[in-house]
Amino acid sequence: MISLIAVTSCRSDALTICFTGDVLLDRGVRQQIDRRGVDALFADVAPLWAHYDAVVVNLECPVTTRQAPVNKKFVFRGDPEWLPALRKAGITHAALANNHTYDQGRGGLEDTYRNLSAAQITPIGAGKDASQACKPVFITKGNIKVAVFNTVLLPLENWEYLANEFGICQASVDELCEQIRQLKSKEKCYAVVVLHWGTEYAAQPQPQQRQQARQLIDAGADAIVGHHPHVLQPEESYQKKPIFYSLGNFIFDSKREDANKGMIVGLMFSADSIAVQRHFGFYLNR
Repeated sequence: MISLIAVTSCRSDALTICFTGDVLLDRGVRQQIDRRGVDALFADVAPLWAHYDAVVVNLECPVTTRQAPVNKKFVFRGDPEWLPALRKAGITHAALANNHTYDQGRGGLEDTYRNLSAAQITPIGAGKDASQACKPVFITKGNIKVAVFNTVLLPLENWEYLANEFGICQASVDELCEQIRQLKSKEKCYAVVVLHWGTEYAAQPQPQQRQQARQLIDAGADAIVGHHPHVLQPEESYQKKPIFYSLGNFIFDSKREDANKGMIVGLMFSADSIAVQRHFGFYLNR
């Protein structure tokens, strides 16, 4: 179901982290799971993930038994019983700061956080209040440490931002920059910013996104990884730091040809440098 091209081995002395685009576990993908089982979704990519120390996906739906849909156009929900299969395939972290993880309300989001943690998948970009939701998650190996930030920069449908209630990170770029500067002033580590942003199905990022990416790198970010447009967008390098505006879909059910192509990015962090691996593929939804 996933075709991968140009798979190479990762350095054993580096901290290696793999990033994917959107993962949906409902609608057409639910039908695939009903027919073939959840393991089949990841059967072809699991051998690749085995080369990485961590795998970060953008989870584009709450995973809960709670059915309390918010009033919005597209509402999704995955089943918690599927999560152990995701972990078995190699997924270690799930980015939650996007425009669908709140689809079953605040309670559904809390359930998702707990269900992921129970399955030994670390949530990123959500928490008991705004401060906790926007704290980075650290991934370490030996003396190498990477802070992963995750925020959504989109206006959200029918979702009230409450600073003292469980929610997803909605930090602005300015707020992220300040967090990164403070972090880098205190300790030696890399910083990766995972952003849910941009325009759906747009072939190119917006000029504002290009400015925001540079602003984040000037503040100390070492890599930018984006998703939401559902299509693969061009990448850039600024100050020798990689910017991936949109990785496209990873597991989704779109019938658009351009939305069935995506990229998995592998970042290899050594003591003094970052190397990039790109794995191109596509998900077949029919």
